[in-house]
Amino acid sequence: MSPAVLALEAVGALALFAGVASLGRRRQTVSDEMSDRLHNYGAAGGGEPALFANPSQRARRPAGIRATVGRVVEAFNTRLGGSNEAKLVKLSEDLARADLKLRPGEWYLINIGLILFGVLLGFAVYRSPVFAGIFAIIGWAGPSFFLRFRQRRRARKFNDQLGDVLALLSNALKAGYSFPQAMATIGKGAEPPIADEFVRATREVQLGVSTDEALVHMVNRVDSEDFDLMVTAVQIQRIVGGNLAEILDTIAFTIRERIRIKGEINTLTAQARASGYIIAALPIFLALVLSAISPAYFDPMLKFPGPGPIILGIGLVMIAIGFGIIKRIIKIEV
Repeated sequence: MSPAVLALEAVGALALFAGVASLGRRRQTVSDEMSDRLHNYGAAGGGEPALFANPSQRARRPAGIRATVGRVVEAFNTRLGGSNEAKLVKLSEDLARADLKLRPGEWYLINIGLILFGVLLGFAVYRSPVFAGIFAIIGWAGPSFFLRFRQRRRARKFNDQLGDVLALLSNALKAGYSFPQAMATIGKGAEPPIADEFVRATREVQLGVSTDEALVHMVNRVDSEDFDLMVTAVQIQRIVGGNLAEILDTIAFTIRERIRIKGEINTLTAQARASGYIIAALPIFLALVLSAISPAYFDPMLKFPGPGPIILGIGLVMIAIGFGIIKRIIKIEV
């Protein structure tokens, strides 16, 4: 193996290790000032047990290699913070919505490590710059797809819990609780992720944030249309009055029916979704297998003095277009 490839391998391994070594550790992001205040309040006896990592625990640094990695990540994150703060704030919000306890610097290091690992994999296994470029693109785009997948999964779980939670809110209001007290009961009795969000909103209210502002913060963190509908109804009720318990019961019924209809649609379109994934992945999988098993057989498709790479590019574009069309066909708004 050439020295250049070995150098790339070393850099890629260090970058990937620096990112992965930080997994599981909750760190302060650009927009985490409120999180630390909420934790300090909880540690002093207010509200529920701490939802976020203890700042004193987060300040501890493990000994040895992880200490060095922590300092590298800290310096990298500081450097990024001075370059484009707005972009880092947006990334921090996206990581929070996906429930990933990572800082933007750690996320970027993992991304860089995956890109370099893809380049090395293409050179080491397939001995081809074409496959090195393909794997580099996968390493660059893969984390973004994973982040959106985590966000959608968490939002879907939140929405599935929302109907029952609104019923609990309505029952608490009928029992004589105030709305902030009803929110606190949800934080105690519900399951994550909706319980975590209500615990945080309750602590914000206890720290002096108005109930409406705490609910708006929840909408921004969760990005749920159903929850946005509930918050809008609560805010209108505060202005014009009315029976909030009955309003919540009506919204809960609407959300349950919407979830039921979405479930039926997902069941009816499951075969089309599976077909789309299989049709899109099968040609790529077969090309990788053929190139690994018999490189001489697949070499003409990778040599630039010839039509092979052009045919591969056209095929990939057509696969992407077909997959996009299938996704649009089976996407039904409710």
